[in-house]
Amino acid sequence: MTDSTQSPPGVARRSTRELSKAAVSGWLGTAMEFMDFQLYSLAAAIVFNKIFFPDVSPAIGLIAAMATYGVGYVARLIGAVYFGRMGDRIGRKKVLFLTITIMGASTTLIGVLPPYQTIGIAAPILLVVLRLIQGFGAGAEIAGATVMLVEYAPVKRRGLVASLVSLGTNSGTLAASGLWAVLLAVLTEEQVVAWGWRLPFLLSFVLLLFGVWMRANLRESPVFEERQDAEEAAEAESAIETGLKQRKGRSFLVALGLRFGQAGNSGLVQTFLVGYVASTLMIERSVPTNAVVYGSVLGFATVPLVGMLGDRFGRRPVYLALSLLTAVLAVPMMATIATGNTIALTAAMILGLNIGVLGLFSVESVTMAELFGSRTRFTQLAVAKEIGGTLATAIGPVMAAGLTAWTQHWWPIAAMLIAYSSITFLATWLAPETRGRDLVRTEDAL
Repeated sequence: MTDSTQSPPGVARRSTRELSKAAVSGWLGTAMEFMDFQLYSLAAAIVFNKIFFPDVSPAIGLIAAMATYGVGYVARLIGAVYFGRMGDRIGRKKVLFLTITIMGASTTLIGVLPPYQTIGIAAPILLVVLRLIQGFGAGAEIAGATVMLVEYAPVKRRGLVASLVSLGTNSGTLAASGLWAVLLAVLTEEQVVAWGWRLPFLLSFVLLLFGVWMRANLRESPVFEERQDAEEAAEAESAIETGLKQRKGRSFLVALGLRFGQAGNSGLVQTFLVGYVASTLMIERSVPTNAVVYGSVLGFATVPLVGMLGDRFGRRPVYLALSLLTAVLAVPMMATIATGNTIALTAAMILGLNIGVLGLFSVESVTMAELFGSRTRFTQLAVAKEIGGTLATAIGPVMAAGLTAWTQHWWPIAAMLIAYSSITFLATWLAPETRGRDLVRTEDAL
């Protein structure tokens, strides 16, 4: 394995003001993505069955509403491929302008959809169409924001700057949850169903305007601009020589492993454990839900701290330590949760969330971007994130539900956390150290 830190960065610098604008833009876009999806998922679980599927039983209506939520993930992969290739061809800025516009516009339009009682079957059809468009735009948003920030950042601060994208996930999730909490607290159920559910979607229009303005005034990535010269120089190399220098696909497979493990942990800790604690351990649902909220708040400290550690010690040591620690803590964490003690349970979930999910997500942002060459960085990063994330979050909760029902025990959850973390550990072990890599280079790191 080669240490790519020996490659000196050759990238044009950006001013502190321009870097700040890029950081806010990246954070805002990711926050919008996760807020939009969280707004939709909560609405699907709470009211969409009554608004768009009223002519079926409540159970079937809920299934139909959640199915419309799921179709967005199909569109995300298509968007990752389409916009990723576009971003590598015409620039990061133009694509990020398009993705935030598409996401924000589709979310806002959901808030003005007529209900089933007004336009009949056209209502759920339009809901699905908007959900598909929303997912199409979101498929490349977090990858594009990550690429832009990593390519903007000073080489010694890449981990810290790139971690701001990860903070957007916390911001968006907390904002959406907070909006719905306020609605449910101040409005009656009849008011929520009649018109209150529209407010969070309509309010997202304000963020859309701010995001569009930010990105319209953002300069292109310095790496993308400098890459034009690098590509012209690279044309002098023969195709055979270029092929010998790079073993195609290995960086992508490593990135897939990094993403798969982190996303798998996320699906178990942030999604499955909430339902498991409430339905199997018979503890009030607010306890695990609050634990996720508290853990997300603590994440505002954890994420940048991990980013700084990656800048100080390298990506591999931090990745190896976090994934190993998650695997080691999996059994004690689940044993603590199974006691039913609300304080101990909350502490265990907060710890698991910050180490095995948010911590890994922080170092993932910069590492995956540094693994790829500048010519295909946007595409490979977007596709790796979507494939790894979708597979892990789709398989994990369902498998965990089946195994815990079969065994009547918590050990399958611990085993899956160990398995996911081991995948990340193995991928990290096979990866080169990417800290300080010259991002203008067109070949992958591996």
